[in-house]
Amino acid sequence: MRAPEKSLSHELPGLAADVLERLRARSPRVHCITNNVAQAFTANILLAAGAIPTMTLAPDEVASFIAGSEALLINLGTFDAERREAIDIALVTALDERVPWVLDPVFIERSEARARYARELVAKKPRAVRLNATEFAALGGSAADARTLADYARGNLTVIGLTGEADLVGDGARFTTIHNGHPFMARVTAMGCAASALTAACHAIEADAYVATAAALILLGVAGEVAGARARGPGSFAVEILDAVHGLDRATITRHARVT
Repeated sequence: MRAPEKSLSHELPGLAADVLERLRARSPRVHCITNNVAQAFTANILLAAGAIPTMTLAPDEVASFIAGSEALLINLGTFDAERREAIDIALVTALDERVPWVLDPVFIERSEARARYARELVAKKPRAVRLNATEFAALGGSAADARTLADYARGNLTVIGLTGEADLVGDGARFTTIHNGHPFMARVTAMGCAASALTAACHAIEADAYVATAAALILLGVAGEVAGARARGPGSFAVEILDAVHGLDRATITRHARVT
């Protein structure tokens, strides 16, 4: 089988700018079941982008929050009983209400129980899976490249957004590489979690899951470069990237985005 063709790449910076404009205009509600280390930073990234985050895990109210949301993030960073119960309730509601959801299978390479649960969640058809290369190897059983990402995305009817030194996005038919970002992004906790939350926010207002996933990673990558140029180190970077996301505009996105 041939590797998937790279398509839409030259259009994606403009499409990412379109997605951001619509996100700000609609302010979608994004419910995040995420790890306790990431909650505040994740919420602040969503607010900076123009979305409205919620984070409740309470079993007697999480279904109501999902029903009133435009997107759902499921992040496995804190793999405790409370979050697993909330995830199970949330997915029933999300599937019933057709709320798009994104999976972030954090640290599944460290625990077989976590990896097994992530595979069960993939079977419930997330719109996208945002992860890194180590997590992809644990989830899909092979190293990440254009062919294996395409096979996995096609076989599971999802989009893969794989982040790293370069970000890869594929849906089995289309594939692109995003060359934006900054080294400080790997030095701030919850940056990947925030990328997944932003991906969910983009899915709230963009029906094409491939475009939504690529747009989110372009937006955060460009913001990372802008923030990195201002920051003195990881501490100031964590603040600067919030300002950079808030200040993104079409000119900045199209000038800085490097997509192939």
